This record gives sequence, structure tokens and C-alpha cells, in this order.
Amino acid sequence: MGSALTTVLLPLALALVMFGLGLSLTVGDFARVGRQPKAVVIALVLQLLVLPAICFGLVVAFDLPPLLAVGLLLLAASPGGTTANLFSHLFRGDVALNITLTAVNSLIAVVTLPVITNLAIDWFEPEDGGSLGLQFGKTLQVFAIVLVPVVIGMVVRQRATAFADRMDKPVRIASAVVLALVIVGTIVAERDNIAGYISDVGLPALLFCLASLTVGFVVPRLLGVVRRQAIASAFEIGVHNGTLAIAIAISVLDSVELAVPAAVYSVIMFPAAALFGWAITRSSARSEAEAMTGR
Repeated sequence: MGSALTTVLLPLALALVMFGLGLSLTVGDFARVGRQPKAVVIALVLQLLVLPAICFGLVVAFDLPPLLAVGLLLLAASPGGTTANLFSHLFRGDVALNITLTAVNSLIAVVTLPVITNLAIDWFEPEDGGSLGLQFGKTLQVFAIVLVPVVIGMVVRQRATAFADRMDKPVRIASAVVLALVIVGTIVAERDNIAGYISDVGLPALLFCLASLTVGFVVPRLLGVVRRQAIASAFEIGVHNGTLAIAIAISVLDSVELAVPAAVYSVIMFPAAALFGWAITRSSARSEAEAMTGR
């Protein structure tokens, strides 16, 4: 990709996505953690600890090339995407919990994303790993592109709520377009190798997506979290911020190949999440019908 794209356009596109996230957040979204600690803590533990472990197991089991392995773990370390809210709304999840999880996880990811990425680089030792690490200066870049636009968006919402409400839909649409363009750009840049990459990382990415959605729903339910919150947890954990992962891979770590797993995952996760939502909705309807029949 051209230098103008990697140094200017891609960071600006990500800033738009994160600004849009900020427009949907208030301080109350963070305060909600204290009112719903159980659901929030379970989802965050799954997102921050369990998912990277599952992802690591998959990349080792499939013996992925080092850069693709690091790229998939970078994706695993990325917070939930704003599209998770849409899936949660469509399938009757607790959207307020989604918003809270996205807010808190985006904040925590400033620390956890560099840590997980650096550990992956140290473990898999890609050929150019010496220049790949998220050192302090690059970590500051992650901080700037993740949090600064979010904070600006929150300030705008606080001072101009009506404007933030009007901009919500256009910014969401723009964010979806940005993700699509970023995916296409990544695939075009690696067009000579993309068939091999998809062959290598397609199945692990699909299995990771399905595992993320399933774990995000089943574990909270087993631990006594109500169904609506478990649905929110599933989509928050399964629908990652692919734009963020791709932007960090290309703009911060200067590796298009590192962005390929996130691009592949981003294509897979939308139909996978839709099918998952349909499955749990059908399961719920069947359970309700059986309960009524039994009465």
C-alpha cells in the first residue's frame, strides 16, 4: 500500500470509526459497570484472557506461518466492534451492556493489545520481528488512534447531544464503508498471495469466530447471567473491531501481511454472527414452545 494510505488515510479512517463510537458513549456507560458487575466482569475475562488462549491454541494447532499467527492474535486482542451493538439489537440482546463492554474494553485494550501482540511476536518470531514490536512510541500511537477520537466523540455528545444523535446513523454507515474499503485494500495489496493466505487462515479464523460467539454466550449462561446479557456478551466477544486490527498492522507495525487475518475474519464474522443469532433465537423459541406445551 502507498505511504499516503498507510500514514494518513487509514489512521484518519480509523479515527472516524472511533469518533463514531465516542458519539454513542456517555460517562454513564462506564458507571454501568458498577450496576452490572457480574455480566461485565465475565465478558471482560472471556475477552481479555480466554479468547487469546483459544486463538493461540488454534494458530498452534494449524501451524500458521508466523506473521499470520501474530496477525490473528492481534485481532483476538482487539476490542469488540460497534457492529456488535447492531447484532445484539437484532437478536434481542442487552444493547446497553454492549455499549458498556465496548467502552471499557476499548480503554483496557490500550494496554492489553500491545502486551498480547508483543508476546505473540516473541513466541512466533516472524522474520522481521525485530521491527514489528509495539515499543513505547508505537504503543503511544495505539493510544492516540484508539482513545483520543473516542474522547472527542464523547465530549461532542455531552455538549451537542442532538447533533450526536443525528450523526449516529451516518457515522455507522461510514464506519461500515471504511471497514469494507480497508478489507478490499488489504486484499488488493496482497493479491498475489491472498489465495494462499485464505487457505492458511480461513478455517482457523472461522473456528475462532464460532468459538468466540459460543463461549461468549454459553459461559455467562452457565454462570447465571440472564439470556439478554449473554446474547450481548456473545456478540461483543465474537464481533471484533477489524478496522482497528488492520490499521495497527498496516499503519503502526507496517505489515500488510499481518493485517490479512483480520481482513479474512472481518469477512467471515458477519454471516457467522447472523447464523449464530438465528440459531440461538430458534433455540429460545423452541424452549418457550416446549415450556408452554408442558403446562
